[in-house]
Amino acid sequence: MTADELQIYNRGMTEQTETALQPLDYARHAADVASDKLASDIVMLDIADVSDFADYFVIVTVESTRQMRALAEDLEHALEDKGCRRHHREGTPESGWMLLDFGDLVIHIFGADERQFYDLESAWAEATELVRIL
Repeated sequence: MTADELQIYNRGMTEQTETALQPLDYARHAADVASDKLASDIVMLDIADVSDFADYFVIVTVESTRQMRALAEDLEHALEDKGCRRHHREGTPESGWMLLDFGDLVIHIFGADERQFYDLESAWAEATELVRIL
């Protein structure tokens, strides 16, 4: 996909409203929602300079499959209420990992063991860490 095609694709992920937020605003809102819902080790990474498919990752850890399911739903509703539409979802609470793709924003929800195993922060070491909430 060319850069122009990717820009058009990502533009389709957000509804145009009078007060449309920027991807950074959506990422901050996602981190706030995760914090409010008692997720832990919340990290927001700026990956724009090292990725051609998204601008931000929000990575969070949850304690149970029940919390993962609830948090995924809460994040989807909270971002949709702000005008950001989910493109797709991968993983399941039972797998210990879920991905919510909002175009320029990708949210990773992990169980503790899966978070340690996949170690996304190391895999994306060139990204800029913007937020960390323990």
